[in-house]
Parts: sequence; C-alpha cells; structure tokens
Amino acid sequence: MKKIIPLVLVVWLMPALVVAQQNAAQQQPSQSREELERRKKELQKEIDEANEQLKETKKSTKESLGQLRALRDKITLRSRLINSINEEINFINGDINTANRDVITLRRDLDTLKAQYAQLVVYAYKNRSAYDMMNFVFSASSFNDAVKRFQYLKQYREYRRRQADNIVSTQQLLAKKIDNLEQQRTKRGDALKTEQDERATLESDKKEKDEVLHKLKGREKELVADINQRNKDAQKVQIAIRNVIRREIEEARRKAMEEEAARKKALEEKRRKDEEARKAALAAAAAEKAKAAAATANNNNAAGTPAPTPPAPVEKPAEKPAPVAPPPTPAPSTPARSENVLEASPEALALSESFEANRGKLPWPVDAGNIIEHFGIHQHAVMEHITVPSDGIVLSTTKGGPVRSIFDGEVKSVVVMPGMGYMIIIRHGQYFTTYVRLQTTRVKKGDMVKTGQVIGTAGVNEIENTGEVELQIWKGINKQNPEQWIRHR
Repeated sequence: MKKIIPLVLVVWLMPALVVAQQNAAQQQPSQSREELERRKKELQKEIDEANEQLKETKKSTKESLGQLRALRDKITLRSRLINSINEEINFINGDINTANRDVITLRRDLDTLKAQYAQLVVYAYKNRSAYDMMNFVFSASSFNDAVKRFQYLKQYREYRRRQADNIVSTQQLLAKKIDNLEQQRTKRGDALKTEQDERATLESDKKEKDEVLHKLKGREKELVADINQRNKDAQKVQIAIRNVIRREIEEARRKAMEEEAARKKALEEKRRKDEEARKAALAAAAAEKAKAAAATANNNNAAGTPAPTPPAPVEKPAEKPAPVAPPPTPAPSTPARSENVLEASPEALALSESFEANRGKLPWPVDAGNIIEHFGIHQHAVMEHITVPSDGIVLSTTKGGPVRSIFDGEVKSVVVMPGMGYMIIIRHGQYFTTYVRLQTTRVKKGDMVKTGQVIGTAGVNEIENTGEVELQIWKGINKQNPEQWIRHR
C-alpha cells in the first residue's frame, strides 16, 4: 500500500495538469485571432464601400476610370480577405490538431484511471472483512503507529472516492473536447466554403475589370485629352496656391518689418526722453547748489565775515575701468526652431506646432469615401506608359456631401477655378490646407474656422457620377503628402 501512494498522487493531479495545458494553448493565439477578426471586418467594410462606389459609377452611360478603380480596389481588398480567411483556416487546423492530441491524451488518461480504479476495487474486495482492518490497526507496535494506520485507511477510502470523481470529470472533459473538435471541423468547413465563394467572386471581378480596361483602351484619344486638361487645371491650382502663399509671406514680412521699425522708434524715443530727463535733473541739481551757495554768502555778509574762497577744483586721476567678467558659457540645449516669417507672431507659431503635433492624426475632410488618386507621380490607370502627377489626394465621396476643415485656421482664399468648382485655402501658421473641386462654399476670406467645421460641399464628377474632393497640404511653398497627415481608416 505504501508503494501505491506516489502513484495515487500523480493520478490525482493528472487531470488538473491536462486542463491547465489546454487553457494555455487556447489563450496563446487569442490576441492574434482578435486582430484577424478585426482585419476581416475592416476589409469587408471596405469591399462594401467599393461595391457602392461601383454601383454609382455604373450609372454612367459609358465605362469610366472610376469603374476601373473601383474594380481594382475590390480585387485588392478581396485578395486580402482571402488571405485572412486562409489564416483563419490555419488557426482552425491548429485547434483541430490540438483538440485531437487532447482527446488522445484524455482517452489514455481515462484508461489508466479506470485500470487503477479496478485494482483498487479488487484490493478493497479482497480486504472487505472488518476483522482484517481491525487486525491491521491493532497489530501496530505503538499507539502512534496505530493512529497513523487508521489515518492511512481513512485516506485510502477518500482516495478511492476521488479516483471515481476523477474518472467522471475526465469523461466529461473528454466529451467536451470531442464536441469542440466537431465544432472546429464544422467551422473549418464553413471557412473553406467561404474561401471558395470569395475566389469565385474574385475571378468574376477580374473578368469584369479586364472588360472595362479593354473598352477604356479603345478611347485612348479621349483619355489623353482628359489627362492634358487635368494637368492644365492642376497647374492653375498650383499657381493660385503659390500666389496666395507668397502673398502671405510678403504680408508677414511687411508686418515684421513694420513691427521692427516701430520697436526701434519706440526705443529711440525712450532713449531721448531718458536723456532729457537726465539733463533736467543735472540742471535742477546745479540750480539748487547755486541757490544754497548764494544763501550762505548772504549770511556771511550779514555777520561781517568775508565769504570763504571756494577751493580750486582738484583733478581726480582717471579711474581704471573695472575688469569685465567673461560671459558665462551657455548650457547646451536642443536645437532652436529655425526662424520662419510665417511664424513671426506667437499665435502663428503655436498653430504651426499644434498642426505638426497632429501629424498622422488629422481627420478626413469628408465623412465617407476613399482615396482614388494618390500624391506624387504615378502611372495612369489605363495607359501605364503615361505618368500622371498629383499635388494632393483626390477623395471619392457622396455627391454634395459636406466638406470639413481638417484643422483650426484662417480662410485666406475662396476662388472659383474654371472647370473645377470652388477652391478654399486655409492657413495654419506656416501650413496651408487646400480644398479643391467644391460645389458650394460656406466660408469667406478672413473667416476663422475650427477643426471639423463644414466649409463647403463636394463637387460632382459628371462622367463617373460620383462626388470628388481634392485635398492638398503645403508647408510654406513646399508640397506635402496628405496621406502622411490624415489618420488611416
């Protein structure tokens, strides 16, 4: 019986160890699964938006670049979704493998527990006589030994009860694992079917994209004319923006020069007044001294005493100038911000710093939409041998939807660009945000706007039957990539 005790302890703790290992295996990939589920939902949302965009562009009488962009976006997003589904399948396969191992382990443990319990039952049956138990206790060599034997028999009966409970709990855990295994297999089957459906839809989107692309290539002359016109419009916009920025720079420089001249004039006036006050004080002191000397002379004449002759002035030796202490060595500090005339005032400087602090966190100027034209030089969607420059980003949104300011600032220009609608330029210290292709405006030059304030409505692209807004960001006369400033969706 003493040799059975270690084995009893191992068997007693085995189910708890198995459960702990299973919980650890389940908790490890939970974070990755949450990220995967979040990514799948975001991709599905973007696919739905691309579908809505495609429905709007299909209302046009002929194929357009908007249809091609929407189809390409759908293909890219659906490919990402398929990859996410494959990752999910890999997770499920891992769960199935883990569950299979757990089931095998639990079955082996259950067989072991049953075999050991059978041995205990056989032993208990053979020693079921009360005489044998009493003989085992009273055959002890001492009272303490008898107490220990009695406690041992009590613990042995308790162990048999726990062994039976372990068998029941292991059976329940095994049944739960088998059920979970079946659920995972069902889930894998659903994921595989979804992946197959998405691949079929992907192939359909690719065929539709190829058809649209083929038809668009047949209208090359029309597309080239459209590219040339858009380039001309972009140059007009850029010239207008640069003129506004240069005007602001000149105005800021003029104000700075006027403030500097006024400061120097005030300083010179202060020096003049200080000099006049010093001279007046010296004259008053000399008059007071002369008056006191005259009064003393009158008193001496009245007393019959000749007035004392004032002593001749004694020249004092020239005093050596006190040694000037060398200026203290300045403590090392962080590099100072380079001077910029657009940040001459404290308000402008604070606005620039606040704008920079929100890099990558600025809101979108539209409530819903997606980027259909990126910043910089890129290939044309149809004619890949032609490159198209872009000074900002073009956002596709709802027709007539609200357009909002992405930061606090002052409206510096509201003009109509022929063929492009309204253009609004807002200054934020040394930064400028430009909103082009607006249908209407709600602000005027000189207005102060806040972040999120509606400044106009989105223009309409008649060819693609969608709304469009172009956003540009400038730092002085240097163009910036708006995608690096607005938050990611």
